[in-house]
Amino acid sequence: MEIDKNKIYGLEEALEAMKATPAAKFDESVEIHVRLGINPKKTEQNVKGSVVLPHGTGKTKRVAAFVAESKIKEAKDAGADVVGGIELIEEIKKSGKCDFDVAVAEPDIMKDMAQIARVLGPRGLMPSPKNETVTKDIARVIGEVKGGKVSFKNDDSGNLHQVVGKLSWDAAKLNENITAFLDTLKKLRPAGVKGSFVKAITICSSMGKGINIAV
Repeated sequence: MEIDKNKIYGLEEALEAMKATPAAKFDESVEIHVRLGINPKKTEQNVKGSVVLPHGTGKTKRVAAFVAESKIKEAKDAGADVVGGIELIEEIKKSGKCDFDVAVAEPDIMKDMAQIARVLGPRGLMPSPKNETVTKDIARVIGEVKGGKVSFKNDDSGNLHQVVGKLSWDAAKLNENITAFLDTLKKLRPAGVKGSFVKAITICSSMGKGINIAV
């Protein structure tokens, strides 16, 4: 199936076209890219949010939990891959290494996390109340992240990029993930945005051509 770069596809048709034209021999990720009608230079118009994708992203995320000693067992039982408190902070401060994809922390330990902000911050790993990774309900948040919760924010050009699954998945799973992502995104429209909030949406496999879908 030839992909028409000038055509606006319906989501189901776009998924069918993407799956019919794999670009690589490995199981590619499926990505969604959204051009927003925001001014990214205005802080109040920046978009940041999170959503639990019904089927995850196809990649198991390694979660680090920064907790008090009394919560270590709870965090491990919930599925955290790296668990610790002050000693874990000291270890990261000394080595500069982060063998995890997401960090969650209890509020009481955040004052100590400042020691490794320079390590975690540039990698987008610093826990934050805004994306619910600073919480007293550590077990619930770890479960959500392991179950497919993703956080997203616009880049400096006012665009959003998110992995929403694997090319080998059936179209119904990909459709549900993309729909969940877009439904959440549309609720995050900043008050100061005039005109269209979502200007264009493209989906593609990680090595494939972009396919424009209806906004």
